[in-house]
Amino acid sequence: MNKNQVKGRMKQAKGKAKEVFGRVTGNKSLKFKGKMTKTAGKAQVQAGNLQKKYKEPSK
Repeated sequence: MNKNQVKGRMKQAKGKAKEVFGRVTGNKSLKFKGKMTKTAGKAQVQAGNLQKKYKEPSK
């Protein structure tokens, strides 16, 4: 795993927590921010996957 993959997974977890907390409290804004953070985390993980794929020598 590279840094982008780790940071992306952390963002996903943080976003999921915000989303759930927003859902429980009825705070639509927090729920939306959580979804956005989770989506940004997924994108960062994918960027890390591509980075890893193209840095490794071809097999």
